[in-house]
Amino acid sequence: MNILEMMQKSTNAFLIPDEYKSLSVKEMEERVLKIKARLGKRLFIPGHHYQKDEVIKFADATGDSLKLAQISAQNKEAEFIAFCGVHFMAETADILTTQEQLVFLPDMRAGCSMADMADINQTERCWKVLQETFGDTILPLTYVNSTAAIKAFVGKYGGATVTSSNAKKMLEWAFTQKERILFLPDQHLGRNTAAFELDIPLEEMAVWNPINNSFEFDGNIDNVKIILWKGHCSVHENFTPANIEALRKTKPDMNIIVHPECPYETVALADFAGSTSYIIDTIEKAQPGSKWAIGTEMNLVQRIIQEHPDKEIVSLNPHLCACLTMNRIDLPHLLWSLDMIEKGERGQLIKVPDQIAKDAVLALNRMLERA
Repeated sequence: MNILEMMQKSTNAFLIPDEYKSLSVKEMEERVLKIKARLGKRLFIPGHHYQKDEVIKFADATGDSLKLAQISAQNKEAEFIAFCGVHFMAETADILTTQEQLVFLPDMRAGCSMADMADINQTERCWKVLQETFGDTILPLTYVNSTAAIKAFVGKYGGATVTSSNAKKMLEWAFTQKERILFLPDQHLGRNTAAFELDIPLEEMAVWNPINNSFEFDGNIDNVKIILWKGHCSVHENFTPANIEALRKTKPDMNIIVHPECPYETVALADFAGSTSYIIDTIEKAQPGSKWAIGTEMNLVQRIIQEHPDKEIVSLNPHLCACLTMNRIDLPHLLWSLDMIEKGERGQLIKVPDQIAKDAVLALNRMLERA
């Protein structure tokens, strides 16, 4: 077999067979339900908030990535976990579950652009420069929206993971350990948490550009407290100050709530900012008749709109598409994955190497101990 044939074979392993493309929605739904019935408690399907409705309707639990990984780990009866999310989420589930439990990703192409903006080689090069520049004064933190290798790096060097819900608490803890923090991989969550919740001035934050392997900073580098990795969410970065300004002109009485992965300038203009759970809870507790513009992923916004007909709810950016990588997990891929699980095939198995998992658990546990 030549190199071209090997590449073609590898690519085809990730492509859904044509037979699934010809099935009707009804046929696929019936087959999914039958497989779930046959496997019973041996199968567990977690579904992330950003998944399509056609997938979420079959989820045994919904939530954010860490919550779903924890629920999967607690469900000791589940032998097979078909994680409906993206790659780093399935990795976290594999890290937290037992060796006997198998975690699958229905479409192996479902990655995360943010997580992919920080690879381990870039991070190690960055760390070398940081040590030469600042000495042993830095603690690394990583958003859970990162690869297992990055979580392991952070765990190895005494740091922890953070979520959008506990970022403030974890930053506060980190500053009791070291003078400075390297925050991976989302610069916006790091900047917004530090500025709006800890009152750290922007002048004390530098951006690290992993492509150029250099700082983006004009001031005195010795004054820097936080080094922000130059990464972002491709969805949340598209909620802009212009979106808010336009809405203020047409609907000045509408509340604007955004996710902290949005740019600093957007969060500064919004009325409320918080994690996915915070957004969901805020809308649920809001008075009937209240008006809301939400700055987060479109599948979730549409679901919130359907669940709250007593409120006027819109997307802050109505022209924004749903998360493209999340949308790779659809009904045909879910059915295909469940078929393969039932047949004993392991093509979509997510398996984190033991040493990486061991170091990543250190980072996760440091966070969970302070939750």
